[in-house]
Amino acid sequence: MAKMNKVMAGYHMLMILSQVDGDFDVAEGKIIVKYLKDSFPFRVDLDNEMSVLSSLPKEDYFIHFNNAMNDFYEDSIPQERVDFLNFAVKIVKADKKITNEENKYLKELFFAWESEYEGA
Repeated sequence: MAKMNKVMAGYHMLMILSQVDGDFDVAEGKIIVKYLKDSFPFRVDLDNEMSVLSSLPKEDYFIHFNNAMNDFYEDSIPQERVDFLNFAVKIVKADKKITNEENKYLKELFFAWESEYEGA
């Protein structure tokens, strides 16, 4: 897959985080919409992104998540990564339960970007 810009990479990570527990909650959707509104000053067409994500087998989520995480990192500044980590935590907590799968993905982000939030 081609390299994603940071906003699309963030969108992919949030969508995967919202799906790994097998249950998409309305509260998670609201957080994704807020992320997109905060990140894009204009309306964006997500049909292609939804197509990519919906055709992704669950066993490939972690690899895709890591690719998106690396793409986001390459195109972002430290404060953007801190802001994104906050979105990731909110989405995992949105349905009031954190599963082992969600925790695995969140830990991956925090470990990969550890230096970003130490000073935050």
